[in-house]
This record gives sequence, C-alpha cells and structure tokens, in this order.
Amino acid sequence: MPQENFRRLYTAVFPILFRVACRITGSEEAAEDLCQEAFFRYHEKEMSFPNPDEAKYWLIRVVKNASLNYAKRKERERRAYMRAFREDQRTGESGEGELIRKETRQEVTEALEQLPENLRIVLILKEYSELNYKEIGRALGISEGNVKVRVFRARERLAVLLGAPDSGVPDEIGASEGSAGAD
Repeated sequence: MPQENFRRLYTAVFPILFRVACRITGSEEAAEDLCQEAFFRYHEKEMSFPNPDEAKYWLIRVVKNASLNYAKRKERERRAYMRAFREDQRTGESGEGELIRKETRQEVTEALEQLPENLRIVLILKEYSELNYKEIGRALGISEGNVKVRVFRARERLAVLLGAPDSGVPDEIGASEGSAGAD
C-alpha cells in the first residue's frame, strides 16, 4: 500500500477505532496501543482491500477483538487481585469454606467454557466487563435486542450446566442480575 493511502486511511479511521477501543477497554492508553497495533498488523501484512471501507471494517474487527481480549484479561486480573485482597482480610475462615468457593469457581469456569462462543462472549461482557446491552451490541456488531436474548439464553444454559435450572445463575455470575433489567 502506498504511503499516502496508508496515511489517509490512518487519519480517517483512527478516531473511530480509538472510540471503539476506549469504550471496550475503559483506558485511553490501552485504546491507543491497541489501535496502533491494529495498524501495524495491517501495514505489516500488506493487506489489500477492494476499497477503503473494507479496510476500515477489517480494522474495526481487529480492534474490537483485541479490545475484548484486553478487557477480559484486565477483568481476570482485577478479580484475582480482589480475591487475594479479600483472602488477606478474612480472619477465622475455615479451609472448608475456601475449598467450596474454589470448587464453585472452577465449576462455573468449566460451565462457561461449555457454552457456545456467541453466548459465552455476551455473558462475559455483561457480567465481568460491566458493559451494558447497547455497548455489547456495538462491540459485537449485533442489535441490543439480540444481546438481551443471548444473555438470557446464556444464563439459562449456564444454570442447566451447573445443575441448578430452577435457582438461576450462581452468585459468582449473577452478581449484576438485579441490575440487568435496568439496562
């Protein structure tokens, strides 16, 4: 790709990519890094598209996926930190209670992995990344209504996988369940 075409694409698309990445990651610094990385991949692979719009949509998908991965990684780090902090603050807790919590977390993780990708990603974005339905829809390129349906189905399947079809989703996943209707 000639240098001038690359500059034009960069100038036109970077603000869009930055907004997408910033919204998903919640960090301007991370968003900028992810956008730069996407353009680097585009340039490095010498991608060619029939028109600039196709290049723009490819870059948006790359940034969206990288941002979602970043957000997931940061959320896992935050949860691990919070668990460690809570464990430091606990006094007099039995080893049995801790073992039960670890087993429950493991069961939830395994059940999440069994969900189809399209259901797993919306549930993770809703419950762990604290995005609302509209933001999830924007990030995944689907309607807000479709997001709501997928979250509902994911919760139902997760409850069945965990052997609790009548009781809903366990506290670890359903922490924001009470606020889900407000989105």
